[in-house]
Amino acid sequence: MNQIFKKSLLLLLIIISFFSLKHYIFSKSIDEEIAEISKQISDLENAISPLKKESGDLQTKIAQSKAQIIKVESQITDLTQRLIDKEADLEIQKLLLSERVKRYYKNTKKFNPLVMFFTSQDNSSLLQQYTWYQSIIGQDKSNISQYTQDITTLSQNKTNLENEKVKIAKLKQDLETRFGFLAGEIKKAEIYKSKLTQDLLNLEAKRISSLNLPTSVGSGLSCIDDRNKDPGFGAGFAFFTFGIPHHVGLNQYGAYGRAKAGQNYKDILNAYFNNVSLEKKSNITIKVKGYGSMPLETYLLGIYEVPGSWPMEALKAQVVAARSYALSYTNNGANEICTTQACQVYKGGSKGGDWEQAVKATEGEVLTQNGQVVTAWFASTAGGYTYTSSDVGWKSTGWTKKTRDTTGDINSFDDLFAKAYDRDSPCFYSAQGWRTEYNKSAWLKPGEVADIVNAFLLSQRDSSVNSNLSPPDKGGWSIDKVKEELKNRGGTPYNTINSVSVSWDKGSGQTTQISFSGDAGSVNFDGPAFKTYFNSRAPANIAIVGPLYNVEKR
Repeated sequence: MNQIFKKSLLLLLIIISFFSLKHYIFSKSIDEEIAEISKQISDLENAISPLKKESGDLQTKIAQSKAQIIKVESQITDLTQRLIDKEADLEIQKLLLSERVKRYYKNTKKFNPLVMFFTSQDNSSLLQQYTWYQSIIGQDKSNISQYTQDITTLSQNKTNLENEKVKIAKLKQDLETRFGFLAGEIKKAEIYKSKLTQDLLNLEAKRISSLNLPTSVGSGLSCIDDRNKDPGFGAGFAFFTFGIPHHVGLNQYGAYGRAKAGQNYKDILNAYFNNVSLEKKSNITIKVKGYGSMPLETYLLGIYEVPGSWPMEALKAQVVAARSYALSYTNNGANEICTTQACQVYKGGSKGGDWEQAVKATEGEVLTQNGQVVTAWFASTAGGYTYTSSDVGWKSTGWTKKTRDTTGDINSFDDLFAKAYDRDSPCFYSAQGWRTEYNKSAWLKPGEVADIVNAFLLSQRDSSVNSNLSPPDKGGWSIDKVKEELKNRGGTPYNTINSVSVSWDKGSGQTTQISFSGDAGSVNFDGPAFKTYFNSRAPANIAIVGPLYNVEKR
């Protein structure tokens, strides 16, 4: 076991044991926890990397051992056949020799040199025959000797190959044992890394929730297009997200767009929920916080999640989702439901109009899967793409769906603006967060964007400093300090950023790469990874709140 392997394995065990303990026993701010967990993930990746290389090398060696065994087995088979052939040739040669020896000794007297000298026979002819027999017998003996030597050599070679096969098989077994152990350790590390990643998603969601963004239409959408705002400092950049949390379940503005396009409420619900059925449930009594107990259908009349002026099929889809959510949330009336967007917006009484008609037209209808009422989540704006519950860090479910919520293929952001069903939402494309001193906008100065880039570059070189990379206005290292630390580690810090561009996956709706150009050259980052660092370092409460984001320049 080489030293790198030993060190990596030891580091891996220390990380898993120490950091998992540290994560739970120390109380930190959200930004500090995000930085800490990001460091843990980075450390894990650094520890796993050489182990994966070692694992790959072992797989190669195992494959080579298998190939060697096959080759040796082929050689043994060939030698075995040659031995059989040689042994058969030897037996034939022995029979020939035996026969010739018999004939030779049978006629010995005829070929006796003394007899030939004192007789009157044709001595010349007898001498020729005698010489010929002697020659043939000599050749037979020579052949037998050669065959015997060949057989001895082949037998030894076969024995050597069989011994070599045993050695290779033992080596292969040792390699497979080592590979199995290593694969187990890597799997443990990957499982722990997955847990940390989930923790990071949860923390990011918690940080974003501090923005108090309205998730449903009923809570009042207040997204403002910062492209029309002047922050007062000239050139700058703003990071715009498509949609707002949480992109799961019924896309309210998407339902609005689908209804305008002629879809009925069943089509709309099936567009946002996976493998669900519509079933009728009885009108049970539920408990509503601050309002006491009431029949479910009465409760639904006071839901204010979407405007009553919306198309009837969109209202029906919302009613069915709200009814399903209420039944699931209260566990069929056992628990109390709140009246804010944390559950669903309820204002009491009856909203009347088309909303009341939608409630009555769908009376008792709920979404079920395998006979169970589903938690039919909904949000105002998905930004053209919905996700499964596990995609956003929630529990995994079988009824949430990852889908592109558009009228056709998407090849550009312009296509998304034109074809997304929820494009009419004021939160379809917006920058989140603000600073009062800059006209309550999310615009960042080129130097501030450079600072976020520098923080990411510094973290890549030395993840141990992550806990110091929270926003400068929240106790993190200053912009100049980050530059200094990056220089100390051999990096070239940016002072300003001139341009930013993104690449994105049109199928899943995720920014995959972001590229920056500035006075220190050009650099590319993984899209999701940069989002995490942006949300850890950006000043005030400015944040990228979804997987698909773009950058605007003014």
